[in-house]
Amino acid sequence: MSHDSTAALSYLQEPKGLKSWLLTVDHKRIGIMYLCAIMFFFFVGGALAVILRTELLRPERILMDADTYNQFFTLHGAIMIFLFIIPSIPAALGNFLLPLMVGAKDVAFPRLNLASWYVYVFGALFCLYSIISGAVDTGWTFYAPYSTTTSTSVISMTLGVFILGFSSIFTGLNFIVTIHKLRMPGMTWFKMPLMVWGLYATAIIQVLATPVLAITLVLLIMERLMGVGIFDPAMGGDPVLFQHFFWFYSHPAVYIMILPGMGIISEVISTFSHRKIFGYKAIAYSSLGIAFVSFLVWGHHMFTSGQSEIAAMIFSFLTFFVGIPSGIKVFNWVTTLYKGSISLETPMIYALMFLFLFMIGGFTGIMLGALALDVHLHDTYFVVAHFHYVMMGGTVMAFLAGIHYWWPKMFGKMYSERWAKVVAVIIFVGFNMTFFTQFILGAKGMPRRYYTYLDQYQPLHGFSSVGAWVLGAGFMIMAVYFIASFWSKRKVGDNPWGALTAEWETSSPPPQHNFLTDPVFKHGPYDYDKIAVVGDYYKQSGGTKMAEKI
Repeated sequence: MSHDSTAALSYLQEPKGLKSWLLTVDHKRIGIMYLCAIMFFFFVGGALAVILRTELLRPERILMDADTYNQFFTLHGAIMIFLFIIPSIPAALGNFLLPLMVGAKDVAFPRLNLASWYVYVFGALFCLYSIISGAVDTGWTFYAPYSTTTSTSVISMTLGVFILGFSSIFTGLNFIVTIHKLRMPGMTWFKMPLMVWGLYATAIIQVLATPVLAITLVLLIMERLMGVGIFDPAMGGDPVLFQHFFWFYSHPAVYIMILPGMGIISEVISTFSHRKIFGYKAIAYSSLGIAFVSFLVWGHHMFTSGQSEIAAMIFSFLTFFVGIPSGIKVFNWVTTLYKGSISLETPMIYALMFLFLFMIGGFTGIMLGALALDVHLHDTYFVVAHFHYVMMGGTVMAFLAGIHYWWPKMFGKMYSERWAKVVAVIIFVGFNMTFFTQFILGAKGMPRRYYTYLDQYQPLHGFSSVGAWVLGAGFMIMAVYFIASFWSKRKVGDNPWGALTAEWETSSPPPQHNFLTDPVFKHGPYDYDKIAVVGDYYKQSGGTKMAEKI
């Protein structure tokens, strides 16, 4: 895939003007607009988290009363789940990279892609309106019957989430068709990058699971507006039915978040180990396997809800079973690292952090899948810690690995590698201070969602809160060095890391239509044993261990 990188203006330069961005059908620009939107909500959700942890520094009131606390933790959860984590990798990085990785000029339906961004913004405005008009205090799960009776703005918040679901479905449809129909000549299914497999499995879940949440939220709104007894037992409804509906979507949603993150980890580990990925087909199939099994395990959120013993046993077994395809991936990543020529650049550091933290999240998930143990740990801080090790230790660390990995491709600029490594250490320390402590709190019996607590829990709560401040500081420094990179004069070549997937074959940043000549597939995405590639970044820096070995 040869090209003359100086022959065309990049997608950032042409066309010009704000209108050209707002009406663009270029998948790269839409990806960047998604990135800006989700990072805004990440910092809003993160600020709420730091405020919550500050309130929990001591048992007595510090910043807010109990009702405000309930509203803050609901908003933290809802913003982080629906406005940040679910769209983060598919909508931002996926939109930017998928056509480049399969050698296409754009996604299959460019206008639908733009519509998905506007639908996202429209849904987000409803959520922001609900914050102003009396923030929801139900928790991010909107559990009935409380959500059908509280006086807070449940309708506008759930309507916002309902609208956001359409954005997710549009993106999923676009990805499925793009992968099926627009791959470059010679790229068969088992020659696609594993990031593409991750996005494909995610898209299937988005299209099949999201309508279930949409219907559930419509029923909730109908109950509040019309008094139809669906979930409220006072009107003949069943609140456990809401839990079944909600978790039938929300457990697959966990994999909407984590599967594309696993795709990123496959790319980063292969590139910085400079080795062909071990067990390519097993990783590809395990992505589809996770997507399939994710629809069958929702009941493990409801072990204490009074469901039958047989149902609980089946859901417990399936919870253990879903660990198998995840374990396959971890085994294959570790085997790829074995005897690799490993270079610890920032994306690789985040990938290794992902491996460590996600495994803790996964193992504690297996613990919570054990019926006898779950009865004791359910609704304690142990569940909060497990959730954050999977979502933040997994998805967010993978997202950070991806952002650092593809930043030079997206913007043609390189951030400060030294500061990025310092921040990675700060985030790792802050994260474990915050959330590992919560495993101990939960094991000691501290319930989650409580505004106050017994004095015996104060030292652990205090330590966790300090960890949240360290974590927040790390992300603030990260924002500074990313923004500062736009004024950096360091030149970045087309392939700074020496990677072999197709997006690195075009210029950095790419031209408007991705490739100046029609790309043709020449080698597998991980054929490091056949092709010696030294990245431009390594040439500039005088070579690293990885480059020297080649």
